[in-house]
Amino acid sequence: MTVLTMLALVVLLGVAIALVVMRLLYVCQPSEVLIFSGRRHQDNALGVQGYRVIRGGRALKVPFFERVDRMDLTNMIVDVSVQNAYSKGGIPLTVQGVANIKVPGEEPLLTNTLERFLGQGRDHIKKVAQDTLEGNLRGVLATLTPEEVNQDKERFASQLATEAETDLSRLGLVLDTLKIQNVSDQVGYLDAIGRQRSASVRMNAQIAEADARASAAEQKWANSMRGELSRLDAEIEIARQQNERRIADAESKRETNITAERAEVGAAMVEAKAQLDTQLARVEQVRLQLEADRIQQAEAQRKAMEEAAKGEAAQVIRLGQATAQVLKSLANGQVATSPAKLDALLMQKLLPLMRQLAEVGPLPIERVTLLAQSGQNPQQKVGTELVGLHEQLRTALGLNLQSLLTKGSTPSEPQQEP
Repeated sequence: MTVLTMLALVVLLGVAIALVVMRLLYVCQPSEVLIFSGRRHQDNALGVQGYRVIRGGRALKVPFFERVDRMDLTNMIVDVSVQNAYSKGGIPLTVQGVANIKVPGEEPLLTNTLERFLGQGRDHIKKVAQDTLEGNLRGVLATLTPEEVNQDKERFASQLATEAETDLSRLGLVLDTLKIQNVSDQVGYLDAIGRQRSASVRMNAQIAEADARASAAEQKWANSMRGELSRLDAEIEIARQQNERRIADAESKRETNITAERAEVGAAMVEAKAQLDTQLARVEQVRLQLEADRIQQAEAQRKAMEEAAKGEAAQVIRLGQATAQVLKSLANGQVATSPAKLDALLMQKLLPLMRQLAEVGPLPIERVTLLAQSGQNPQQKVGTELVGLHEQLRTALGLNLQSLLTKGSTPSEPQQEP
């Protein structure tokens, strides 16, 4: 054989080997696993198995003895929806959610997956997972009230995931996430709860708003009060300082004010003394005027009265002297020998008595009667003789002693009664 022939054979052998290798070599991607089935393999954890699993590497297929299958490990989105599922209390609910599931890449769950889904498409796996989740969803709804399902969707999804995880593990699937998107009902129960909740929320919001406004108003007035108190304290402090300043000014001006007050008091005293002197002079003037007007006049009247009294005294003295003379004569027995002297004596005694009677008032004297007792002596006959003398004077001279004594009273003739 020539060299060229040998080279051609080598190239052909190389190409054949390369083609064989390409046909028998399998490379596993990170998002998948390769299952080589057909030969028994010993696994330390699982024992003897009729397949081997390659993840994230490469392996050669034994021709005629092994079969290679690929299983995708990427997430599968499964829509979970139940309608008219009865919750606790008998209220039918409609729940919509979404779940992310995948095929596990580790043992022992991968064994369950291979046993159930090896050679099956992803749609079949998603359908099985969806049915399983919906069944679990109905079971969880039966243990919760509509309020619990609607108010705490996170707790509802967590409880659902916990219950579904056991069933999915048996199927060889892993639940990554589960979210509840919507919860509703056809009888309006949740709407009523929502309205009640909304009303309660609005009420609480209004109460909170009112409380906030009240707190703000209270804080505002508290701030205003503190500000007003601060202002009053400042004014009080200013007033106190002003008072202290006034006191200091007053103390500094006290001596000056005392001197000024003393000067004013001295001037007032001088003025008062001058006014006192003026008043004293005025009093002296009034006294002199009164003395000139009243005292001198009274003095003149006094002197006139003294002169009149002196005249009357002289008259009384003369009368007394005459009386004494008469009495003396009587004592000597001269009157008894001279009837005329006796008559004169009687007239002197009667005239003052008549004057005093006349001064009392105009007393009408109608009659003067002298009664004589029987056996009277000559002296006792004097009265009778005076009556007779009165009658003689009236008859002879027309002199009425009664009218003279009564000062103008209507005279009437005395009648002598025996």
